[in-house]
Amino acid sequence: MTNRETILTPEGVAKLEQELQYLKTVRRREIAARIKSAIDYGDLSENSEYDEAKNEQAFIEGRIVTLENMLKNAKVIDDEDISTDVVSIGSTVKLLDVEFDEILEYTIVGSAEADPSKNKISNESPVGRSLIGKTKGSEVNVVIPDGVIKFKILEINK
Repeated sequence: MTNRETILTPEGVAKLEQELQYLKTVRRREIAARIKSAIDYGDLSENSEYDEAKNEQAFIEGRIVTLENMLKNAKVIDDEDISTDVVSIGSTVKLLDVEFDEILEYTIVGSAEADPSKNKISNESPVGRSLIGKTKGSEVNVVIPDGVIKFKILEINK
């Protein structure tokens, strides 16, 4: 696994630390209990409960390693690092979709925190990548599979 820098907000760090703590304490114990219970059934060669629990254990351990690496290589973006003059990671941007005359608002975050359902988009996404470095009033063309979306930046906030 490469040790790629993970860009996170303080809230993102807290969320990942919380997930890591949950996996290390609660989930590990649950899986261990399931494995012990499955072993009690006897013959492991045809024991689907045992196989399922071991597979889940491997998944949980893999996720723990991933989270530990993300946190170890985290670059935390603080509020003081966020400018309201130019779009950067941590910025909340109010946009006008020029074609549909619709106002949208996105927060630009690192890929580990992206959650489109909460209007948190990655700096690596087509929209995020197109907005980074732009200023209020700029018009931005975002290339997507269906064509091009044109946005006008109305506001940049922390």
